[in-house]
Amino acid sequence: MGEQLRKLGIRLAEPRSTALFQLATELPAAVLARTLGIDITVAVKWQRAAAGDWGAYAAEIVRRNSKADPCTDVRPARTAPRI
Repeated sequence: MGEQLRKLGIRLAEPRSTALFQLATELPAAVLARTLGIDITVAVKWQRAAAGDWGAYAAEIVRRNSKADPCTDVRPARTAPRI
């Protein structure tokens, strides 16, 4: 079937890559690997290539918040614990 599609000028590699990139931005690597039946290292590579690295994202948020201007910091105020 792939050969017939290629003869018609339909390329499958690009749509497949696009779909994988989209999934990699939305799912953690472990879920992506298990869902697609691929090795975790491949899922991590796809995630990094798609800029969906959750660890890097979390680190970036922490970095931004640590440098935040107190006048523009929009984090919610801490409240006293309920007793």
